[in-house]
Amino acid sequence: MKDSFGRTISYLRISLTDLCNLRCKYCMPEKGVCKVEHKDVLSLEEIYEVAKVFVSLGVNKIRLTGGEPLTRKGIVGLVDKIAKLDGVKDLAMTTNGILLKKYARDLKLAGLRRVNISLDTLDEKKYSQITRGGRLKDVLEGIEAAKSEGLTPIKINTVLIGGFNVNEIEDFVNLTKTEEIDIRFIELMPIGEASKWAEENFVSNEVILNKVSALEKVERLDPSSPAVYYKLPYAKGRVGIINPISCKFCEYCNRVRLTSQGKLKLCLHSNEEIDLKDKLRKGENLEEIILNAVKSKPESHHLEDGQYISDSMYQIGG
Repeated sequence: MKDSFGRTISYLRISLTDLCNLRCKYCMPEKGVCKVEHKDVLSLEEIYEVAKVFVSLGVNKIRLTGGEPLTRKGIVGLVDKIAKLDGVKDLAMTTNGILLKKYARDLKLAGLRRVNISLDTLDEKKYSQITRGGRLKDVLEGIEAAKSEGLTPIKINTVLIGGFNVNEIEDFVNLTKTEEIDIRFIELMPIGEASKWAEENFVSNEVILNKVSALEKVERLDPSSPAVYYKLPYAKGRVGIINPISCKFCEYCNRVRLTSQGKLKLCLHSNEEIDLKDKLRKGENLEEIILNAVKSKPESHHLEDGQYISDSMYQIGG
């Protein structure tokens, strides 16, 4: 399945819910989160049907996201069904890790390959502050459970926030010395709730290389990966740098997103959406609709021109 610019679309990110058990300040408002009516959310059966169509069209990598995907009832059964689809080579999940200790073993047995875990600080008080009440202990135990069950390689996603965690860059990088973990630093993106933060708290990821001069660039094996990877000498893990603002990677984009409400997003930074839920429930030909939609995938985003989107990441899918 190719778009009009010749890019092969092989990666689908599925948001299972816009609900979350945390309230991270740059992602969700403290109060006033509009709850979506049950009928407006894709059922697990519908998610599976859409995934099956995408796989039949050549998608071989699927990532389950949220909100927090582990808050969705029936998650293990859905993982089991998607993992068994002929053609799925990689089934992963992005999670805040709070519930991983509870679910890691069942997820691995069901067919989940690996996890990305969102973690912006290694300081207990700061973690509680940024998440509005989360416990760092729960995440660390979740990481240990994922390691124990083989949900690897584990990637830690860290959003770099000015005035908050820049002083912890070395601490995160040092985790890679003895652990087979990838630490990925992500620039704060002006999306939804974060657009209120972005201008004041944005820090270019260049600061990482300035702070840790021993990092050495490693060969880029996958051009579609948004991360450029580095390593400390003799380290077990890697350090990834993702620069969606200061350095585009649209040329190699191979992904599309499905929101929990059944909207197909062809670009994270575009307000354009195609309603697959409505078409699925009407019995329309999803294969043809998806193929036509992919042809309209934009060549690139325009964040550098100040064209921000209004939805927050918890509504789109992390």
